[in-house]
Amino acid sequence: MSERTTRGVVMDMAMMSGLLVLLFFPTLTYSYAPRTPSRLNRFSNYLTKHELWLSQTLDHYSPYDHRKFQQRYYEFLDYFQFPDGPIFLVICGEYSCNGIKNDYIAVLAKKFGAAVVSLEHRYYGKSSPFKSLATENLRYLSSKQALFDLAVFRHYYQDSLNSKLNRTKAENPWFVIGVSYPGALSAWFRLKFPHLTCGSLASSAVVLSVYNYTEFDQQVGESAGAECKAALQETTQLIEQKLATNAKALKKSFNAAELQIDGDFLYFLADAAATSFQYGNPDKVCKPLVEAKKAGEDLVDAYAKFVKETFGDSVQSYDQKHLKSTAVSDDNSDRLWWFQVCTEVAYFQVAPSNDSVRSSKVDTRYHLDLCKNVFGDGVFPDVTATNIYYGGTKIAGSKIIFTNGSQDPWRHASKQTSSPDLPSYTITCHNCGHGVDIRGCPQDPFNLEGDEKKCTIPDAVHKVRQKMKEHMDLWLSQCQSTSRSCI
Repeated sequence: MSERTTRGVVMDMAMMSGLLVLLFFPTLTYSYAPRTPSRLNRFSNYLTKHELWLSQTLDHYSPYDHRKFQQRYYEFLDYFQFPDGPIFLVICGEYSCNGIKNDYIAVLAKKFGAAVVSLEHRYYGKSSPFKSLATENLRYLSSKQALFDLAVFRHYYQDSLNSKLNRTKAENPWFVIGVSYPGALSAWFRLKFPHLTCGSLASSAVVLSVYNYTEFDQQVGESAGAECKAALQETTQLIEQKLATNAKALKKSFNAAELQIDGDFLYFLADAAATSFQYGNPDKVCKPLVEAKKAGEDLVDAYAKFVKETFGDSVQSYDQKHLKSTAVSDDNSDRLWWFQVCTEVAYFQVAPSNDSVRSSKVDTRYHLDLCKNVFGDGVFPDVTATNIYYGGTKIAGSKIIFTNGSQDPWRHASKQTSSPDLPSYTITCHNCGHGVDIRGCPQDPFNLEGDEKKCTIPDAVHKVRQKMKEHMDLWLSQCQSTSRSCI
């Protein structure tokens, strides 16, 4: 917001409210008056990219360790109904959090007059506690520590808001939102800290830790349909044959020569197909393969063309040499997420015993060998302990909305059946993938405000979004009626 100057005229009440906010928030871009598209720049992919910082506790479980680290967060106040509006806590996950995305959460914030704040996950992006990501330094990287980070941040931000407004013990209604792993964190936060939030939106929330996640590959085949599935399976068989005879030339044809471990290469190729279904682009992989099969063309060449168009030469995420790098950089997310996979949640995307789309060589042993090679001996995902701690799909929380896309291979690790006070909705359409309720269709390229128009059945997305808003409206009103966050 540009600075206002005194014009010697009598201001109306709306302008006076805006000036009061400026007095309390001199560095913020908040305005009490409604934003016009040009002032908000609503055509940007981000609502804000302005970095703020919090001094965070390193180990929330130790009464003796008082070390701190700097954790990055963001705030967006343009839609905030000063001073008692709700606060949406958008959880960032296993990636560098570079701002608050202008997805469907922006639409929800505008509807409810909410402030939007977002905290970067510990270790990721610029929120690294250490200058080296050596395995011994990753001991504080866990979902449990991350949940306490969110609780500390929630108290910090509420106290900061109260201080700026010269009030004490006031509580704005808080609502937690996340997609995928952050969706799981959103549900788990409501479970473990019900007094700190009015409710949770858990979009494509992977709340069930799975050791051998064969359902992932099975869903890829189901989402592909019979014709495309058959083409994918034949392509996999041909790739395995060529890998046995001339691995070097085959990998080079996929711009993946650096993937020296065959398992890494086969995992990369399986993920390329799965990504298309996960993010709402099924036709990108199915159309060229089916057409090539019908024309009697080389399926491996057709698949290589698709993979190179999708990934270019960016295959280092699948390279165990890259995963072993302990340097702190913008590219460290892969190592960090694999550490969480190898210690907490597994989600090992292994080939089923029969009718698999991916290579049978992408098995349990591949994943366990990766964990050992990258992090050393003794690293193992205790999924039983994780599911006991959080409840898996039998999570015992309340006021949590679960949403999933019908084509998303991750949905089998989410809660797909409604239970009392835990509504669950599956959005069904041809390109309804991961986080479709927040991101729209497809998710790459990015859809401003989570536009649903490109979904093959827009009305299916729209109906679930209406249900989401109804639950949010009810739970927020219950908080507001008691003037506190309600259990």
